[in-house]
Amino acid sequence: MLIETDKRLALQAYEQILNLILSGAAQPGAMVTERRLAETLNMSRTPIRDALLMLEGEGLLIRQGSRGLQVKQMRIEDYMDALQVRLLLEPEAARLAAGHMPAAALDELEADLKTLLGHPEDGEGKPDRGSVRDVDDRLHGGIGDAAGNPQLAHIIRTLRRQTQIFDLRSMPERFDATCREHLAIVSALREGRGDDAAQLMRDHLAHVKDSIIGRLTRA
Repeated sequence: MLIETDKRLALQAYEQILNLILSGAAQPGAMVTERRLAETLNMSRTPIRDALLMLEGEGLLIRQGSRGLQVKQMRIEDYMDALQVRLLLEPEAARLAAGHMPAAALDELEADLKTLLGHPEDGEGKPDRGSVRDVDDRLHGGIGDAAGNPQLAHIIRTLRRQTQIFDLRSMPERFDATCREHLAIVSALREGRGDDAAQLMRDHLAHVKDSIIGRLTRA
């Protein structure tokens, strides 16, 4: 029982620290310490330590010798490299997952995506980051899990964590298109159209890549 409790607390700490990173509360380049996070999250240092090791393994934290861990400063080159690998892996995962994701999960994703399309903005007139990330995690993560290959699912999840630092706040023009592309993927998954699901995923990630390149070109 104690072991299960430790795991649960470590996962809770992981999610809270991940949110600090992805929300920008923990800025790229910032040093993070067990003591400060324990005070911030009101948790003991043991689950914090376990969570930091998980985030280091995913490449979001970088060890800086005796100084401790630092939030990774994601260069655009790092992002593009990770996205290129996702382009190789996620279409195949979508093909394998087609017809195998629970109908209830797909129903919820479809409803949430339609809700986002109807109410896409937060109080500042920007895409609601938390809601978008939640739907994105459930779709892409669910595909990885339903593909039936735990190693593939782990690699995809790790790559996605690294690319999530560049989200729709960086590309607000992609919000509507992303939701519609996700809806098309959900439809193909529901109907077991593996080849279509793979192509739709390939197109979706390629559009993200093209948007990044276009933004850099205009900069």
